[in-house]
Amino acid sequence: MVSCSLGFEVIEPADIVLQLVAATSAGRVVVERLDVTSEGERVPVPVEVRGPHGARIHVLEAPRGRLTVDYRSEIEVTADATAGRPDPEAEHSRLVYLRPSRYCPSDHLVGFAVAEFAAGPTPQDRVHAIVDWIRRRVSYVAGSSSVHDSAEDTLLTGVGTCRDFAHLGIALCRAIGIPARFASVYAPGLTPMDFHAVFETLDRDRWITHDATQLAPRPSLVRIATGRDAADAAFASVNRGIASFDRLEVTATVVGSLPDDDGTRSVQMA
Repeated sequence: MVSCSLGFEVIEPADIVLQLVAATSAGRVVVERLDVTSEGERVPVPVEVRGPHGARIHVLEAPRGRLTVDYRSEIEVTADATAGRPDPEAEHSRLVYLRPSRYCPSDHLVGFAVAEFAAGPTPQDRVHAIVDWIRRRVSYVAGSSSVHDSAEDTLLTGVGTCRDFAHLGIALCRAIGIPARFASVYAPGLTPMDFHAVFETLDRDRWITHDATQLAPRPSLVRIATGRDAADAAFASVNRGIASFDRLEVTATVVGSLPDDDGTRSVQMA
């Protein structure tokens, strides 16, 4: 089961883009509900827009006042879903996810990445070396970065959050020619609970999930949105008007025990 509750103060009528609903690939939805209220009154949920890689996007036309968004879903994940599927657009993805992006300026890190990680015998060996280096050399510190910080900032400061760990992994992989992308997820086992971020690399035609924070087991992750970096997968953003975000509660649980994950085996996310 996954859920979240968001609170906004809408100062001027605003278009708020939400990416917090589980992706279509995440598994079979047993129960799902998305509720929006403004000043305690129900607001019609907008039509769903489908994004890349199964993302489901909602754009709220929010009136002035106190806005609350509540989402809850029970998802049944099958063995077929967790086995992962080939990317039918692998060649296009290879081009898109090799390019530098706003938070992953891989073209700025080529010299460092090649010197440190290009010697591995296979692409996956090089990725594992990058993940291990980030895990050992970057400290996870909640609240240590801002929305303006890129992978360069994380590399220089040596501290960051899950978002920064993912951006640095993506940038270093792209810098040595390995396609990499960002994924926002619900993460059972995460403490303290929040939205979580990981990155994926393309191995032939399949995407392998990596998380240098090791804060939650990868087999339990539930995909929300996928993109070049966090700019493509933000759980909430304001396209028009003025609204301040001031409350977030997230839960993610599994039936039974959490799966084991020692960080060494290849894991594909549904």
